[in-house]
Order: sequence, then C-alpha cells, then structure tokens
Amino acid sequence: MDAPEPADTPFAAVSAETTKLGRMYQAYLDKSTPHITYRWIGTGVLFFCFFLRILLAQGWYIVAYSLGIYLLNLFLAFISPKFDPSIEQDEGMEDGNAGGLPTKQDDEFRPFVRRLPEFKFWYSATKAISLGFVCSWFNMFDLPVFWPVLVIYWLILFALTMRRQIQHMIKYRYVPFTVGKTKYSDNLRRSLYILHLQNQKLRFLHLNSFDCT
Repeated sequence: MDAPEPADTPFAAVSAETTKLGRMYQAYLDKSTPHITYRWIGTGVLFFCFFLRILLAQGWYIVAYSLGIYLLNLFLAFISPKFDPSIEQDEGMEDGNAGGLPTKQDDEFRPFVRRLPEFKFWYSATKAISLGFVCSWFNMFDLPVFWPVLVIYWLILFALTMRRQIQHMIKYRYVPFTVGKTKYSDNLRRSLYILHLQNQKLRFLHLNSFDCT
C-alpha cells in the first residue's frame, strides 16, 4: 500500500486550514485599518467590560494593575518619536554639523514619525485588554493585594513618566498629535523648500556683491 502524499496527511490539512484562517484574519485587520474611530470605540467598550468585571467581582487587581502598566508603556511609545532628537543632536555635534543650515528637504521639513504606529498601538492594546478580561475569570490570577496601594503607585508612575515626556516635547519642540497642526501637501512642501533655497542663494549673492565692492 502506498504511503499517503504529504499534502494528504492530517498535519498538512491542519496546517493548510490554519494558514487559510490566518490569511482571513489578516484580511479583516487590513480592512479595519482606515476605520480608526470604530476600532477605538470597540476597544473602549471592551475596556469598559473589563473595568466593570473588576469592579463587580472585587478582585483580580493585580491583573488590572499589570494591564495599566502595559497600556501606559504603549501610550508612551505612541507619543514618542521613532528617532530620538537627543541622540541625533549628539551625533550632529560629534560630526560638527550642529547649528548648520539644512542641506536637504528632509532636514527642513521632517514629519513626526511615531515609535509605535497607531494601528499597532490599537492592536496591542486590544489584545492586552482581551487577555486581561480572560484572566479575570480564573481564580489562579486573583492574587491577594491591597488595591489602593497599586492605584497610588500607578498614578505616581503615570505623573512622573508624563512629566518627563512633556519636558522632552518642550525641549525638542515636537507635538505627537495632529490636532490643530498645519498640514502641508507634498507639492507645498517642495515649493517651500525651493523658496527657501532661492532665498539662501539671493542672500549669498547679496553678501558677495558687498565683498566685491
């Protein structure tokens, strides 16, 4: 009797079905990408259910505290720049370029790039809240703790980290949110950059004319 083909084995069938489900799941995630408001509303409802579960059950405070710490770290990564300005400033000083005029368009008009993109922030937060909600139904995760201490410690940690982050924003002059910020199209950015170069060129010619006289 011939051995079954690799594609006909139970393991191959399960693997193919898992791959199919993974592709369908990824397709739904891709379709949800532009619907920012609806995604966050769903996450907010899920978080409210988790909060209500903790409030009514009067337990699982360590799960809620761990979730709060994780969400705080996600939020800090969301409002932090991908490229730290302090590191770039130190590298510029080492190269002797500190205080110099921009030589490229990217040096003059650099958009804010998040360390953690919005979609990854939402996806990680939703998974964490879902996991916390599931854990709140198992007694093994209900450790005896004095919850007011955890709340006070979390509030202190939140205040200190946000204070440091705000000081970092003020020092390096960046805003992590787009609300109220002027939005420029690519053509306008390019036009402003060309105008900037022309002004620098005219200034250079004007100074040279004085030197010649």
